[in-house]
Amino acid sequence: MRCRFAPVLLLALWLLTMPAWAQTRAWLDRTTVHAGETVAFNIETDQSLRQVDMVPLRGQFEIGGQSVRRSFSLINGRGRASTVISVGLRPRTTGVLTIPALQVGTAQTRPLQLQVLPVAVQQASAASDVFVETLVDTRQPYVQQAVAVTVRLNYAIPLLSGQLDLAPPADASLRQAGEDATYQRELGGRRFDVVERRYLLIPERSGPLLLPGARFNGLAGESGFFGSLDDPPRRALAAAAAPIAMQVLPLPAKATQPWLPLHDLRLRYLSKPAEAVAGQAVTVEVEAIADGAAAAQMPPIELPAVAGAQVFAEPAQAEESFDAGRPRAVVRRRFSLVPTQAGVLQVSGPRLQWWDAIHGEARNTALPTLQLRVRAGHVVLPDTIASVAAPAVLPTQARTSPSASPVRWFAAFGWLAGLALLLIVAVAGVSRWRWRRGRTLLPVHAPPPAQPDLAGALQQGDLAEITQVLCALAGQRQGGLDAVLARLDAGPQAAAVARLQAARWGDGDPQAALQALRSAFSNGPRWRKTKQKDKSLLPPLYPE
Repeated sequence: MRCRFAPVLLLALWLLTMPAWAQTRAWLDRTTVHAGETVAFNIETDQSLRQVDMVPLRGQFEIGGQSVRRSFSLINGRGRASTVISVGLRPRTTGVLTIPALQVGTAQTRPLQLQVLPVAVQQASAASDVFVETLVDTRQPYVQQAVAVTVRLNYAIPLLSGQLDLAPPADASLRQAGEDATYQRELGGRRFDVVERRYLLIPERSGPLLLPGARFNGLAGESGFFGSLDDPPRRALAAAAAPIAMQVLPLPAKATQPWLPLHDLRLRYLSKPAEAVAGQAVTVEVEAIADGAAAAQMPPIELPAVAGAQVFAEPAQAEESFDAGRPRAVVRRRFSLVPTQAGVLQVSGPRLQWWDAIHGEARNTALPTLQLRVRAGHVVLPDTIASVAAPAVLPTQARTSPSASPVRWFAAFGWLAGLALLLIVAVAGVSRWRWRRGRTLLPVHAPPPAQPDLAGALQQGDLAEITQVLCALAGQRQGGLDAVLARLDAGPQAAAVARLQAARWGDGDPQAALQALRSAFSNGPRWRKTKQKDKSLLPPLYPE
């Protein structure tokens, strides 16, 4: 009898104890939330799992990262391991949403319901603990016109945490501009803390545009000094601003190209020289201030071609800010002008076309023409003056190899110069000794010191080495390229050296400077004429 019912009793005991070790359940930390809030969805199981497939929830919720927490307990002498998987869910819509059953290992969770309430729009009044404002600088912008959007979170009670969001509308781009600003204001005798955030909205299509109101979701804590610091009371807060209906205007028939809708545009010279020297660079700096545009929308500032001078433009420097609730872009650009001859140089001012979004008219803003008096670099001497011959080019075997660095080249040059000096001193000593003994001594000619190889440096293409070779050829150890420009004739070579200066500063085009140097110095440098050295009145130290 006992043996006959033993298997039945064991099966019954197994069925009774199975739920104790095969339990899986799911729950929400809240069953009612406001739109934009996040609810915690938890799953507990005693199965060995690392994560749960949440794909069935993606249609109704935005899913945050999963966290896994494991624990072990001993109940009535029996061990039990459990795993709790938590994930944050943010509803995409309002209403009653159903969280479907999920497969958790060999078990399934039961469906859950979540009620999502719309966020109440609270007016800006002293009776509201928290309210949100959304402002735009215009409700009838043109296509691709930058619209400034200002969002303000006002709160009169302490906040433990919170999130302020502004969803981008359809057919428009929205990006945050700058950092949040914080300040205080009074409304109806009540003090509010304010967090102000700015956005740039650029409509991409004409027609109606609905900008959603900004939303805030957070937790409020105990107000006053004497609230509990260890575990302060909390309550959920939600506030939203009303949506803004906008009408985007299409491109007008007389739209300027490139299309630049603005409230205002100003141009001015930051620096404008009155005179210059042929072959030497002068700087012209221009500033454009655009009211109602982002820096990325600004067209480049250009100087028209200048007859009798070369123009080298530096990269533009741009800044963005907000002024009177509108975006404001400031663009500055510098130009280096190198006159090629003496006289009067006419430099036409830059010109920008834009569309007046206030009056609906096309406008042109331009700067006046500059007149520069260009002086010659040096006084031209009579034809009887002997010109300085161009230095000879070293033989091919004496050129510096392309892999040699400027430091090694100067070291070799200094060693050769020292050796030549020792040889000259030795020959001079021998000549003086033989002259004193009355013997006839044939003149001894020391070999000329090695000359820098300009052709090799140009072929190698190292701008630093080209600079050092030019300075060495000009006999200038100080002054750099400015001293080289002072010795060169005004013309293509001086312009090429000025372009080399711009490239070395980091603002010019290195490849364009190298091409100009190779073209201008293909036959060697052409130096300005200098006076022939007068014959010495003293007798020679070593008579022939």
